[in-house]
Amino acid sequence: MLDLRRRPFLTLLGGAAVWPLAAGAQQAASMRRVAVLLPVTADDPDFQARVGAFLQGLQEAGWSIGRNLRIDTRWAGANANDIRRHVAELVALAPDVILAYGTSTVRPLLQATRTVPIVFPVAGDPVGGGLVESLARPGGNATGFMTSEYTVGGKWLELLKEIAPGVTRVAVLRDATQGSGTSQFAVIQALAPSLRVEVNPVSTREAPEIDRAVPAFAQSPNGGLIVTAGAASVVHRA
Repeated sequence: MLDLRRRPFLTLLGGAAVWPLAAGAQQAASMRRVAVLLPVTADDPDFQARVGAFLQGLQEAGWSIGRNLRIDTRWAGANANDIRRHVAELVALAPDVILAYGTSTVRPLLQATRTVPIVFPVAGDPVGGGLVESLARPGGNATGFMTSEYTVGGKWLELLKEIAPGVTRVAVLRDATQGSGTSQFAVIQALAPSLRVEVNPVSTREAPEIDRAVPAFAQSPNGGLIVTAGAASVVHRA
């Protein structure tokens, strides 16, 4: 978890930061605006549940939509062009804070604004991805929670060999347009020779690509599969 201290905007999200009483009274009398950017489609059941929990948390913290809070949500999917379009729309609304899920949404947001606070509930290696300066002192206008760092990709390959020692070929599903996809694959690729494994990248950008590449790879023996982090892996997880 990144250092969330000295970030009063987290009060909007039910965080532990406390504003002075005078500021709190002024806050209650005004409408605050929260933007939400998600790299999935609106019919995704898992993210519908997460948004529901987010709204419940806001309500429990005293924030009510229409009374003192407005929420603008964009379900952007995994397409980079769509994400950038929604980023421009949300930044133009001048929200008080932006909730963005994953590196694929946070990075374009940081390119669009260095003043609007951004909170990410999930991001793979925010330091390696250039989202924050360090875990202890994020700096800038973004903070949140990390799921892993890019070097963990090597551990995935080691675990795969430990579980199935006979594996000599590994398909690595990754999105080459995202830092998590390229960096995690680079770590796996660098470690592969020492484990006597051949790695093959498979694009996760489109479901048909996965449908073609994975069965074709599986036709030969001694194969294994690693799925790297990224919005496309979430969208096409089925």
